[in-house]
Amino acid sequence: MQSLKQILKLVDSYEHELPAAPPALTAPRGAEIAAWIDHTLLKPEATAAQVKTLCEQARQYHFATVCVNPVYVPLARGLLKDSGVSVCAVIAFPLGASLPEDKAYEARRVIENGAVEVDMVINVGALKGESYGLVLNDVLFVTQEAHGRKAKVKVIIEAALLTRREKILACLLAQAAEADFVKTSTGFGPGGATVEDVDLMRRVVGPATGVKAAGGVRTYKDALAMIAAGANRIGASASVAILNEAMGASQ
Repeated sequence: MQSLKQILKLVDSYEHELPAAPPALTAPRGAEIAAWIDHTLLKPEATAAQVKTLCEQARQYHFATVCVNPVYVPLARGLLKDSGVSVCAVIAFPLGASLPEDKAYEARRVIENGAVEVDMVINVGALKGESYGLVLNDVLFVTQEAHGRKAKVKVIIEAALLTRREKILACLLAQAAEADFVKTSTGFGPGGATVEDVDLMRRVVGPATGVKAAGGVRTYKDALAMIAAGANRIGASASVAILNEAMGASQ
């Protein structure tokens, strides 16, 4: 793992000149886009009945995952058994200000309950306050817990709250802690995914780490723009509408 000194040196380099963008991914056509989407329901007022509908839609359309709050992971696991659709859970959501040990415990519990992907919120205040060791350990505690149980970790950097330098740094810290993806937004912050942020994140992490665009992705056109910029996963609550639009466009 890179040291903080090495990471900060790399940030200085990337502020001056970013790496070239990796080759563009082949855009999915029609129903293919479902496999790129985390079908998402994270509203605080979400009910079990709404999660059941979410899972029924995921079964029908074969989305990559359903993304739910921790309390609904057991329900989603049961509803999606043998469907090929995975369960994703958010932790320390949406503020990210939990203790690293608490995030790790929450990760373990959602994985034990059936999640195979974990979307954690970075400690934004620690990043902005230059407590970079805390940020690194914050992610590392979760990745070690998750990877030991064969689950993937996406690190939500809440890009709308960060400067360009902080976005670069957040991505490099997440990558140093062996996160599987970096993710733009919770959808609860002051802004969602932008093409510019996705492009920046992809250039910083290169082709080996995933980039998830989430927050405000509502149309097939939005999704394609994010994929063209470098996203290889889309988080959306408008997944069915996106898929229907994609299928109509392919005819």
